[in-house]
Amino acid sequence: MYEPDQYSFYTMSKIFRFTCLFFLITFQTFSQSLNTLSAQEKKEGWKLLFDGKDYKGWHTYGGKGVGSAWIVEQGAMKLNVPERAGNKAKNGGDLVIDEVINGDFEFKADWKVSRYANSGIFFFVKEAPQYKNIFDTGLELQVTDDKIYEGAKENTHRASDFFSVANARLREGNPEGEWNQIHFIIRKNKLTVYQNGFMVQEHDLVGTDWKQKIAASKLKDAPIAKGSFTGRIGLQDWGSTVWYRNLKFRKL
Repeated sequence: MYEPDQYSFYTMSKIFRFTCLFFLITFQTFSQSLNTLSAQEKKEGWKLLFDGKDYKGWHTYGGKGVGSAWIVEQGAMKLNVPERAGNKAKNGGDLVIDEVINGDFEFKADWKVSRYANSGIFFFVKEAPQYKNIFDTGLELQVTDDKIYEGAKENTHRASDFFSVANARLREGNPEGEWNQIHFIIRKNKLTVYQNGFMVQEHDLVGTDWKQKIAASKLKDAPIAKGSFTGRIGLQDWGSTVWYRNLKFRKL
């Protein structure tokens, strides 16, 4: 049995060790360099989609190369739009990865928008002549400054909504100028999305509710409506400045 002084010392020692462990974990979490994979991520099969230096592995949807409006700034992919004029940046364009992804996978990314900016991350994109636009087939996870819709009725156009398909369960986005983290998982016909650590989307891809949502959306004629969940990952150019970094995925 501990004497009072011994008990106090023992308790303080436990608190000190716990505090040190907490700060060690926190330091390791935030000290990882941008656009890199940790030893654990490599072991788990993660793959970088952007190395912080160039656009290798990406191309313009329906074309070749990457438009000059897409630049690299401080380790981030940036669609640079000094003056907005319409829904496409001059020398911009939507981007897709070169690789076609089949089967279950996880995807992570950080995104940040400028004031009143609008963009999106696309999944299951089919790049083919009959599909003129990336949004003809891609399921779009909204990336936007929600101030655009301040005071407006609820819609499927805000950050972490699936555009025209499903609202986010929570509104946990950081404001313009601040980074947000996305974690997208598709596993055994279950689709889950986390934003900044909060679950914002959860769907059974073979369930009635999901099928009804797709049938009532702009993707009703897309391959996804027939249960095809393969394709490319893409980033939208909607004519405003947006940043992406730490893009990575792994097959499950």
